[in-house]
Amino acid sequence: MADALRAAGGPSRSADVASVNLARAVVDGEQIVVLRRGQVAMPGAGSAGPSVGRPPSAAPGALLDLNTATVDQLLELPGVGPVLAQRILDWRQRTGRFSTVDELQEVSGIGPAKFADIRGRVRV
Repeated sequence: MADALRAAGGPSRSADVASVNLARAVVDGEQIVVLRRGQVAMPGAGSAGPSVGRPPSAAPGALLDLNTATVDQLLELPGVGPVLAQRILDWRQRTGRFSTVDELQEVSGIGPAKFADIRGRVRV
């Protein structure tokens, strides 16, 4: 994250660099949002998500991308509550991009039945 911020020309004077994890690995295509000093992130937004605030829901029938999904978007999946949605983001932050949908099974709390419910609704 620190390298990406530097490559973008560095933070502005009003940037709150403490609002992002500068040690976190970033992934291709990810949008990094650095809050302004005093700005508060909207609930459900995180540094692993693509933007601050609640993104629009996917179109009906559209597959949710595990590598860009926010907590709010993950909550729309069957059987996924706030704790599990955060575990998915934590796995992504710790491990990097999902390379296959099957890797979702490595997230604590996603067993065979839950994975069967989710697998047809997500993509990488």
